[in-house]
Amino acid sequence: MQLYPAIDLKNGQCVRLRQGEFEHITVYSDEPEKVARRWQEQGATYLHLVDLDGALAGHSVNKAVISRIAKAVSIPIEAGGGIRTEETISNMLSLGVKRVIIGTRAVERPEFLREMVEKFGQDSIVAGVDAKGGMVAVEGWEKVSRLKALEFCLKLKELGVKHIVYTDISRDGMLSGPNVEATKILTEATGLDVIASGGIASMEDLEQLHRAGITGAIIGKALYEKRIDLGEAVLRFEKEAASPKADGQKGIREKLNERL
Repeated sequence: MQLYPAIDLKNGQCVRLRQGEFEHITVYSDEPEKVARRWQEQGATYLHLVDLDGALAGHSVNKAVISRIAKAVSIPIEAGGGIRTEETISNMLSLGVKRVIIGTRAVERPEFLREMVEKFGQDSIVAGVDAKGGMVAVEGWEKVSRLKALEFCLKLKELGVKHIVYTDISRDGMLSGPNVEATKILTEATGLDVIASGGIASMEDLEQLHRAGITGAIIGKALYEKRIDLGEAVLRFEKEAASPKADGQKGIREKLNERL
């Protein structure tokens, strides 16, 4: 399971929101690039960035900060927030961002996703699916549409999307545990790389997602509040699962099962 330490950007600072509400904001650092380096030093193999100002404005606002972060680390980055045009996607990728997250624009004009996947490739485009009560939210989580998350994800699959970040807004920043059931349903129904976001508070939460077959998890507030040790989590959910020893043990188990 791929882990994604989250860096949410507002006014050039590293912050966290509670349930996506901008009036409930906590500032953790005014030097986000240092936070990014810290996560990399602790073992992170991928970063998740969100331009919160951009999500509200409808265009990239913290572009300079994202550029500094991309230069400060050597691991891949996915970034979202206000990315609604081909030009913005191209600009983000030129900064060194590996994957670009498209949310509001995907809901307003789904065919845009197909066009961008065809132009930039499946591994460069991520669909951001943010939901309240199972319904898709847009414009920085300020508005809730009449579109069901599952129906939307199935549509995204038809459009050629491979990666989805699924956020349960009601749990975001609350440390109340992720919506494992909904994320599992989306994963099994679509067969896509569904990345869980919102509410992850402990190693047990990560274990539940891992057991449910979820391929990725974004960790935010739990890292900043030191509820999860990133190095330990990477070793447990990324390194061990991919190690030759683990693969060898799997092979032995399969041979034993054949004999039985």
